[in-house]
Amino acid sequence: MAEYQYILVERDEAIAVVTLNRPKELNALNFTLVSELANAFEDLDRDESVRCIVLTGAGEKAFAAGADIKEMSDKSPIEMMVGGFEAWERIRRIHTPLIAAVGGYAFGGGCELAMHCDMIIASENARFGQPEIKIGVIPGAGGTQRLARTFGKFRTMEMVLTGEPFTAQEMAAHGLVNRIVPKGEHLNEAVKLAKVIAQRPPLAARLGKESVLAAFETSLSEGLEIERKNFFLLFATEDMREGMRAFIEKRNPEFHGR
Repeated sequence: MAEYQYILVERDEAIAVVTLNRPKELNALNFTLVSELANAFEDLDRDESVRCIVLTGAGEKAFAAGADIKEMSDKSPIEMMVGGFEAWERIRRIHTPLIAAVGGYAFGGGCELAMHCDMIIASENARFGQPEIKIGVIPGAGGTQRLARTFGKFRTMEMVLTGEPFTAQEMAAHGLVNRIVPKGEHLNEAVKLAKVIAQRPPLAARLGKESVLAAFETSLSEGLEIERKNFFLLFATEDMREGMRAFIEKRNPEFHGR
């Protein structure tokens, strides 16, 4: 397994846990960290034995408190364009289901990183925000777009234009958090959810993820076509035969990703 400077990667059978590991800097996202994260996700995505990935932050205070402002403060537009934002697109293209386990602050790039995941488990003390306007910029890694598609226009405008944080409870009320757990239990709950997903047929999980994401990027008719093709495609898999046989025979299925 590759060695990383700012992240940790651990395996628990079919689950991988990736930890942002800059606790003294509240896991601030510098270019190197985001690049390492993209590399790790791609490595895990290629590993057929990995069926779900959990992403969390080291320490009790933050999932990720935002981008590394010291690193960005003297950058030119071109340096920003070529310096690390390509890694965000690589993260967006990961096929394996991703679960964010969020405790404490998820601000700026941290909030955007959580929204790159497919599900979010949050501690009751979690706080989400896009405070970029307070330092003269706006969200740059999908914050305005992903928030607007789920949070709605008016709440997104409030978050982006004031820069003020929202509680986990407020986010959950608008569908941006799957569930809220007692402080410090976010990772345990995320791993528990990941283990349920890992028991499902991995090809179906990947195509299910692809189909849901298509709803945010296509028209209804185009999304329905993608869903239908993925549905038909799964009839070519051994896992589909096994799943239906197991259902008929009233036993637990054994899925192998084929």
